[in-house]
Amino acid sequence: MSAPLYGVVLAGGVGSRFWPLSTPEQPKQLLPLVSPQSMLEDTVQRLQPLVPRERVLILTSAALAPAIRRTLPWLGPEQVLEEPRPAGTAAALAWASLEVQRLGGPDAALLSVHADAAIGDADSFRTALAAAVRAAQAHGGLATVGIVPTEPNPGLGYIEPGDVLDGDASRVARFLEKPDRARAERLVAAGCLWNSGIFAWRAADFLAEVRAHTPELAAALAAAPLGRDAFFAAVHDGVSVDVGVLERSARVLVVRGTFGWDDVGTWGALRRVRQRDAQGNATHGAVHLVQAHDNVVHAAAGRVVLYGVRDLVVVVRDGLTLVTTVAQADTLKTMLDQLPREVVELR
Repeated sequence: MSAPLYGVVLAGGVGSRFWPLSTPEQPKQLLPLVSPQSMLEDTVQRLQPLVPRERVLILTSAALAPAIRRTLPWLGPEQVLEEPRPAGTAAALAWASLEVQRLGGPDAALLSVHADAAIGDADSFRTALAAAVRAAQAHGGLATVGIVPTEPNPGLGYIEPGDVLDGDASRVARFLEKPDRARAERLVAAGCLWNSGIFAWRAADFLAEVRAHTPELAAALAAAPLGRDAFFAAVHDGVSVDVGVLERSARVLVVRGTFGWDDVGTWGALRRVRQRDAQGNATHGAVHLVQAHDNVVHAAAGRVVLYGVRDLVVVVRDGLTLVTTVAQADTLKTMLDQLPREVVELR
């Protein structure tokens, strides 16, 4: 990898499924959900030494930028890419690719990862990322890391691999939206992979595909020489990178990954990614358990005692306690829609 390699960390989401701990000012990626440090810190740490710290760029909203800088105080002035408004991931990654090209030159490459994923094996993770970069550079393509499924999960998107290019990469035959469980089972049996949203490409190759296939961003690219604000002001039809670029391109590659990936989508997911006790409980904070099994407890304040219960989610913060089941945690947004606004927006 002689050309400069940059790491772009997507860290702009709100993470409402982790209410009441997650707030617009302190969203999921800034919380210690998997380890004692924030998910953003975990993510940046995992990229090293593949991506040196000075080449890590954090892509986030203008509103979150101050909190990002407090979390990672070593970031330089150009290492936080602030979106002035949400414009879709295709626009965000196009702007990041323009910045990588400006900073690293015409052959610069980037890795794009989400700040709020859990990874079980950091060494295997970096090995897969390096393979994706090699594949992107060797074939002039847009590489993604497809996770070898451990179950037929209907909550995830899938990738169908096509022709094998070399030992590391295959062409992508198609992307598949979140299926029902029966179809998920068929996809897994057919060798399809989970869509992780982890990407690698040379900035120039990605921008060429955007110009060729994403008319929604044509005006923004034309305005880019005028600066960030002009670029985002010209985005009138926000589109995701999957829909706006990858599903339209014939240059998309996939590299398989087996490193214990989890998108940590709900409180219940913490049973998979946190260290658990002998009774299967995943806890954080001052928690005492008696005859309790397979619970998720996050005590950001006070003490919590559970006795004789199983499969609960208990979250405590100053002024509010949430109690639900692991199964119902998947539908937390439905509950939030039915709560009084003053409860949902408790600060």
